[in-house]
Amino acid sequence: MCHSNCDHKWSAGCVTSMIGKILLVVGGLNWGLVGIGMLMNSDWNVVYMLLGKLPTLEAVVYILVGVAAIAGIFGCKCTKCMDPCGACDHDKAGESM
Repeated sequence: MCHSNCDHKWSAGCVTSMIGKILLVVGGLNWGLVGIGMLMNSDWNVVYMLLGKLPTLEAVVYILVGVAAIAGIFGCKCTKCMDPCGACDHDKAGESM
């Protein structure tokens, strides 16, 4: 995400930030499917379906999703993520004219 003063939520940012966003989407979709599966009396845990035979790797995925959630709360503070995105620079240039 762009810095806090920016309305453009999905700028490129750093690689770590993008991986975190992907992990949050994967985790959110998986939890949504788990909930739907529970209502339908079945198991739709996709992470378990894919990695159930490798419980250590499955646990690592869950831990990474949790770390991505914590990082998402605080946001990335690197210079690439904190710099205004190109669209913001463009908007500011248009405002000054």
